[in-house]
This record gives sequence, structure tokens and C-alpha cells, in this order.
Amino acid sequence: MKRRKPERKNPASYLVMGGSLLMLAMLMTDLGDRRPKPVSNKCLEVVQSQSVLHRDKLSQLLSIPERSSREQVKAVISEPYCRLPQVEIRAGVPADREAYPLAFDPQTWFVVLYEGNEYAGYDFVFKK
Repeated sequence: MKRRKPERKNPASYLVMGGSLLMLAMLMTDLGDRRPKPVSNKCLEVVQSQSVLHRDKLSQLLSIPERSSREQVKAVISEPYCRLPQVEIRAGVPADREAYPLAFDPQTWFVVLYEGNEYAGYDFVFKK
């Protein structure tokens, strides 16, 4: 019994097949712009122009666990310098942001995030 030699495929056919599969995958995938949108750190509203955050208050704030009540945070700090635009940290959940310049470094702002009436965390914004 004679064995047949397997036919050798043209390398170009592999290229066409691979390109077709890639094109099919691209058509099945949403290729929308998924890059994060830049967050504006410009004040929407100045609440208290003289407001600053001192080291002792910063230490107290850093000890408050996330998901505590907004009232618990407000018991430690006074009115913010300003309110910043909302952001979405978790999908579909808007977060309010309030900024407090640091008394010992006014070019650095401590930003408090709230999701509804819950403390959602903090961030630092470095002004130029």
C-alpha cells in the first residue's frame, strides 16, 4: 500500500486564513475608545476660600476607614476649600469630591471622595 504525501499548503494561504480570523475577531469585539477620560481637578465651586487642612486633622482623616459615614468625616474637618467635578471610581456610581489645601504645602490638595453618604476614600492632587 502506497502512502500519499501530505499536500503542502502555500504559506500565503496561512496568511489569508490568519488575517480572516483576525478580522472576524475585530468585528465581534467593540473597538470603542476605552481609554480613561482625564479628570478635571478645577474647582466647580469655592466653598470656603480660607480653608486649609492641618497635619493633626490629616492624621485623623487617614485613620477613618472607607465606607464610614460622611458625617463621621465631617466631624473631623470643616468646610472644604472647593468642590471638584464628580468622577466614577466604580462603574455607574458617581463620587463627589471636596478639596482641602494642606496648610504645610498649599500646592498639594487632599481630596475627599464620597459615594452618596459614604466616605469612599481620598486622593492627593499636586498643583503646579
